[in-house]
Amino acid sequence: MSFCFTTSMDLESSEQDSEEEKYSSVCVGREDDIKRSERITAVVHDREVVIFYHKGEYHAMDIRCYHSGGPLHLGEIEDFDGRPCIVCPWHKYKITLATGEGLYQSINPKDPSSKPKWCSKGIKQRIHTVTVDNGNIYVTLSKEPFKCDSDFYATGDFKVIKSSS
Repeated sequence: MSFCFTTSMDLESSEQDSEEEKYSSVCVGREDDIKRSERITAVVHDREVVIFYHKGEYHAMDIRCYHSGGPLHLGEIEDFDGRPCIVCPWHKYKITLATGEGLYQSINPKDPSSKPKWCSKGIKQRIHTVTVDNGNIYVTLSKEPFKCDSDFYATGDFKVIKSSS
């Protein structure tokens, strides 16, 4: 008869390994495929993301818009104030590909001759890291400790990618 004993050190090590695994890179596709389609969707450690290829750069973010859960993978990429943004197809919210900032136009109501200018709402959409190795595209989930508005739609009932099982 044998027994298995787990010490508190073993539990801490197991929790640390689980946390490290959550932030390990996941291969989401081939470079040629994403360059051709300009976007792909993937599930990375149970989090749905969209990966864009735009003007020679890769960008990854949560697939659902921070505002109301709109499907960003169906949106158009447009430049606003010199910054490439994904435009949510539901409510036309503009999100920068590079930083996840929400952009809006503002005007000074006391100056009728003033022109609208682009302003930032701050980081609203969680951005993830994309790397390329030997023709494969990898996504590593963000480890940023702050809460992003898009976190609400990133898991659970809001999933849009159907599993093949």
